[in-house]
Amino acid sequence: MFGLLYIKMFMSPRGDGGVMRYKSKTVFCVCLLAMVILAGCSTRSISNSGYEERSIFGLKHAPDNPFYKGELSEFDLIGIDPTAEISESDIQQAMVNANPPLTLKKGEAVMLIQSGAMIPDSGMVDSMNRYFTVSVFSGVPQRKIEGKSSYSRLLRLAAARGGYGKIICYWGLLETAQKDLSSKTVSWVPFLGSVIPDEDQQMRIRLKVAVVDVKTGRWEMFSPKSFEGEERSSRNSRGASDQQQVQALKEKSYAAAVEALVSRYAR
Repeated sequence: MFGLLYIKMFMSPRGDGGVMRYKSKTVFCVCLLAMVILAGCSTRSISNSGYEERSIFGLKHAPDNPFYKGELSEFDLIGIDPTAEISESDIQQAMVNANPPLTLKKGEAVMLIQSGAMIPDSGMVDSMNRYFTVSVFSGVPQRKIEGKSSYSRLLRLAAARGGYGKIICYWGLLETAQKDLSSKTVSWVPFLGSVIPDEDQQMRIRLKVAVVDVKTGRWEMFSPKSFEGEERSSRNSRGASDQQQVQALKEKSYAAAVEALVSRYAR
């Protein structure tokens, strides 16, 4: 988009071509600077949390994860067709038919799903196993086939056949921002600059957890406490530092999410 803006202004039919070229170059430089600044911030799924390599201009290269196919939609899980016509009477009837609040018994058998992942992260599985009997299930989104049963019913059927009374599904985002240090000025020096810490990376993890009752389809959703961290790295250690930061935040967040789940629903 910024490149097109530059071309359009540069080729303006106005007569003062020299002035326009100067202004165009200025605008282009400002836009390019904005792109570089924005490239320092990014968002990743916890299911696609590999290191995002950056070019010399700070542009991101997404993690190379061939198994990542996107995220489950909340509608996939709770069984509401976003394209269906909804009337006011449908909403009122849903209020009338509202079921009692969800509960979870400690030791209860549950089916655990991490949106976007073939298998939930081991940290979440381990934390869940402290309180429940856990079975894992794929959170990779499936191709929708017209005329087939909704995906939420397929999930509930799979859970019912396995003897699991609840489905626990969670989504997560990793948000990162980089801040250059004064030592960045020497990062171009061969060898020396590659081992000097020259960047701080701030990272935050946010989760969303859904609990679905297999028998009734009733569901509830909540967001546990988010966590933040900061790591300092050099060019040589950037990838390793990033992944250590990801792992540490995941472990904290998963443990806190399970404690919040137990506090809200366990009886």
